[in-house]
Amino acid sequence: MPAASRPSGDARLIWGIAIGQLIGWGTLFSVFPLFLEPMEAELGWSRPAINAGLTLSLLVSGLAAVPVGRLVDRHGGRWMMALGAWGGAALLAAWSAVGALPAFWAIWLGMGVAQAAALWGPAMAVVVAHARDPVRSIAAITFVTGLTGTVFVPLGAALIAALGWRGALLALAALQVLPGVLALWLLPRNGRREGEPAADGAALRRTLRGRAFWALALCFAAHSFMGTALAAHAIPLLRERGLPEASVLLLVALHGPLQVAARAVLFGLGGRVTMRGVGRLASLLLPAAMLALALAPPEFAWLLLFVLAWAVADGLLTIVRAAGTAEILGREGYGAITGALSAVTVLPRTAAPLAVALLWEAAGGYGPVPWLLAATGAVAAAGFLAAAATARADG
Repeated sequence: MPAASRPSGDARLIWGIAIGQLIGWGTLFSVFPLFLEPMEAELGWSRPAINAGLTLSLLVSGLAAVPVGRLVDRHGGRWMMALGAWGGAALLAAWSAVGALPAFWAIWLGMGVAQAAALWGPAMAVVVAHARDPVRSIAAITFVTGLTGTVFVPLGAALIAALGWRGALLALAALQVLPGVLALWLLPRNGRREGEPAADGAALRRTLRGRAFWALALCFAAHSFMGTALAAHAIPLLRERGLPEASVLLLVALHGPLQVAARAVLFGLGGRVTMRGVGRLASLLLPAAMLALALAPPEFAWLLLFVLAWAVADGLLTIVRAAGTAEILGREGYGAITGALSAVTVLPRTAAPLAVALLWEAAGGYGPVPWLLAATGAVAAAGFLAAAATARADG
C-alpha cells in the first residue's frame, strides 16, 4: 500500500498499537472466564484446574518479559509483536481442540510467551522509542484499550452462544491474526531512533544497581497487588457493607469511565505536567482511596469517594508505568528495564486474590482488607516518591 494512504506519525503508532492491544487483551486474556462453565460441563475439569492455566500464563509472561524486552531494544517491536500475536492465534486454535488437562496447561504456558511478546511491554517500548509525544500517545492508546472488557466480554459470550466454546475459540483465533498484520503494516520498521546506539544489556545492569529502579518496582508491585485484589473481591466486599445490589454494581461499573476521564485530563494537559508529578499524585491517591473504603459508612455517596480516588490513581499509574519509567530511568534499554519491572510484579499480581481470600476467611469478613490495601497503597506511594527523588538527585 502506498505510503500516502497510511496514517502518519504518531497517529499510525496510536491506531496500530491501540487496535492491536484491544484485540490482543480481549482474545488472550479478558474472555478466559467465559470459558470456565462450558469447559467444566463438557470436560469435567474442576474450576481451579482450569484457572491454573491462566495463572501459569501470568507467571511465564513475567519471566519472559526481560528477554523479550532485550530483543525489542535490539531489533524493535514490530516483528516481536506480530509473531506474538500470531502465536497467540495458533494457541487459541489449539485450545479449541484440547481434550486433556496437561495439554491445556501446556497451551497456557505457551500463551504466557505470546502475551509477553504481543501485549503491553513491547507496545509501550515502541511508543517510547518512536512517538514524538509519548505521554499523549500512551494516553490516547489507553482510551481504546479501556474498552477491552466492554467489547470482548459480550462478544465472547455471543460467540459461545452461537458457535459453542470450541467454535468461539476458532473465531477469536481468526480475529487475533489482525494485530500481527497491523504491527507489520503500521509500526516503524527500524528498531531505534536514528543515531541511537544498539542496546547491549549494560543499561539494564546499570539500572538494576540503582535505587530508583527498586523503588519503582516496589510501587508497581504494590499497585499490581491492589489492582488484582480489588478485581477479584470488590463486589463481595461492597455487598458485605449492606449496599443495595444496584449500588454495588454501579460503583464497580464507574471505575472504567472515571479512569478514562482521568486519562483525558492528562491528555489535555500534555507537556504541561511531568510524569514525576502525575506519579506523585496518583501514588498518594492509592492509600487515600483505601482509607476512604475503610472509613466510609455504607452509603453510596461516601463510597463513591473511594471509587473516584482509586479509579483516578489506577488510570494514571497505567500511563506512569509506561512513560514515567522512561522519564525516571531513561530510554536506554527501556524494553529490558520495563520487562524487569514486569517480572517483579508477577508474584504480587497472581497472589493477591488468594491472599485476600485467606484474610477474609481468617477474619470472618472483609473488615481488615481495606486496611491491608491502605498499607499496601502507602508502600506504593513511598516507593514512587523515593524513585522520583532519587532520579532527580542523580540528574
